[in-house]
Formats: sequence, C-alpha cells, structure tokens
Amino acid sequence: MLDTTLAQLENVINDLLQRNQNLSEHCALLEQQLQQAREENDNLQLAALEQEDKQGATLARLQALVERAAGSNAA
Repeated sequence: MLDTTLAQLENVINDLLQRNQNLSEHCALLEQQLQQAREENDNLQLAALEQEDKQGATLARLQALVERAAGSNAA
C-alpha cells in the first residue's frame, strides 16, 4: 500500500515538473513575442510621427501655393 502511494506520488510530482517545464518554455516564448511586439509598436509609432511631420510640411506647402494662386488671381 505504501509503495503504491509512493509510486503515485512520484508520478504526480513528475507530471507537475513536466507541466512546469512546459509552462516555463511557453512563458519564455510569450515574453519573446511580447518584446518583438513592443519593438514593432515603437517602430510603427516612429513611422507615424515621421509621416505626420511630412504631412504637416506638405500641408504648409499646399497652403502657400493656394495663397500664391489666390494672390495672382486677385492681381
């Protein structure tokens, strides 16, 4: 009886250790994916800021052209 219980306990402990190992590996993978997602997010935010700057410069140029065109029509 004691031998059977001890064997069952060993099996349960081995199963728990294996599950823990699997979860640790999965956690490490998720941490790596999270880091990659953060880096991609940072890159996308930087690209968005650069695009916003370009759009602002383009808008200013267009407004200047419209003002020049309106000024030449008035003359």
